[in-house]
Amino acid sequence: MLRFGAKHLVAATAAALLGAVSPWALQAAQADTLDGALALAYRNNPSLNAQRAGTRAIDENVPQALSGYRPKVNITASGGEQSLSTTTKSPSSTTPGASVYSTSSGYNSPFSVGLTLTQTLFNGYQTANKTRQAEAQVLSARATLATTVQNVLLNAVTAYMNLLRDSAILDLQKRNVEVLQEQLRQTRDRFNVGEVTRTDVAQAESSLAAGRSQVLTAQANFEASQATYRQVIGINPGHLAPGTPVDRFSPHTLPGAVALGIGTNPAVASAEFNVDVALRQVKVAEGALLPNLSLQGSVQKSWLGVGTLATMESYNASVLGTLTVPVYQGGAEYSLIRQAKETLGQQRLNLDVTRDQVRQNVVQAWGQLQAAKANIEATQAQVQAAEIALNGIREEARVGQRTTFDVLTAQQTLVNARVSVVTAQHDRVVASYTLLAAVGRLSPEVLGLRVPVYRPQVHYEQVRDAWAGTRNPDGR
Repeated sequence: MLRFGAKHLVAATAAALLGAVSPWALQAAQADTLDGALALAYRNNPSLNAQRAGTRAIDENVPQALSGYRPKVNITASGGEQSLSTTTKSPSSTTPGASVYSTSSGYNSPFSVGLTLTQTLFNGYQTANKTRQAEAQVLSARATLATTVQNVLLNAVTAYMNLLRDSAILDLQKRNVEVLQEQLRQTRDRFNVGEVTRTDVAQAESSLAAGRSQVLTAQANFEASQATYRQVIGINPGHLAPGTPVDRFSPHTLPGAVALGIGTNPAVASAEFNVDVALRQVKVAEGALLPNLSLQGSVQKSWLGVGTLATMESYNASVLGTLTVPVYQGGAEYSLIRQAKETLGQQRLNLDVTRDQVRQNVVQAWGQLQAAKANIEATQAQVQAAEIALNGIREEARVGQRTTFDVLTAQQTLVNARVSVVTAQHDRVVASYTLLAAVGRLSPEVLGLRVPVYRPQVHYEQVRDAWAGTRNPDGR
């Protein structure tokens, strides 16, 4: 008598939780816990590292804006060869009314060096506004980086749990094929002694073929999950340990989750800083209508002046102030102001859209988490009931009260129920991380990951007041 009972349930549950992964398909285990996989993804994920590099590039906007406060110094030098020939006409001193023509020609090598220093004293507050705009861009980039961190960590959790789920389902489907093979053997034996008909044998054969097809599908899903894991985490998976929910880090009520999401989600913060960036752009554009005052000092030394053979040496120095008052520049400056104001309005609307999207994501994640919690209890009860039903149908079939088709249907129902348990366990963990991301708290600091945390402030401080140099600081 076949009994797919308590021992098989324990084995199936262990496979779902422990994620027994086929050793021939994997390399040596390097990240066998969910926290370890998250730490590897945080450190090595190329998308996240690319976003960090992009944030460092945005940091450079601040020193570029601050350069407007600093003087600009240029050194010039010129030299070369020149050939001159000059013919002049002058009245004759001996013959009245006559003219005397004289020609002078020659070669020399003029050379000059000079230094010019220019300092902007006032430019319609454009430098100040550009600096504040750049600082807002830096803060927006950091918020975008935090959003990328959340997405990468959530993708890592999903990839990890998908692999656990698919490996457990593959194990369940293989066990199901073993049971169906035994069922077919018993059905053929009963057919040989006349207890069942050829139809029963055909039904058993059909169920076995369907079970083998399900194994192939589960194998394909398992291999796809392996590839996704390798892409997101950065290494080949090992024997994965069970994942656990992170409900302790999330609010315990839906209103609290919504309020926290709107207040701390980095996507909202990024949208708020983008409003500041657009506002400063309006101020920069308006600054083009104000006067511009600059101071320029220059000094130049020349030998053998250009265009003349008589000058042997010259020197000049000057300090000049220049005031420029724009009157009309063709209308482009007014168009830029109007354009900047429209962009500001767009960013304010985008902020409202982002807040609504975050609110919707929090509510959706909350509902999915509550459903996942309830689904675990329901599917576990389904497995218990399906196992009892299968054992009873087998006993009834043995005495002729049930058909082979009834046994096969009950067997498939039990397998489906156990797959549902595995899926519910997967959904429970992923939903808890999804809610944590929706409220803006999915970060290595909150999770307590054992990994050095990237601090964008460090690189910013390294480059903010740099007056010169082309070497990129390491940001550490």
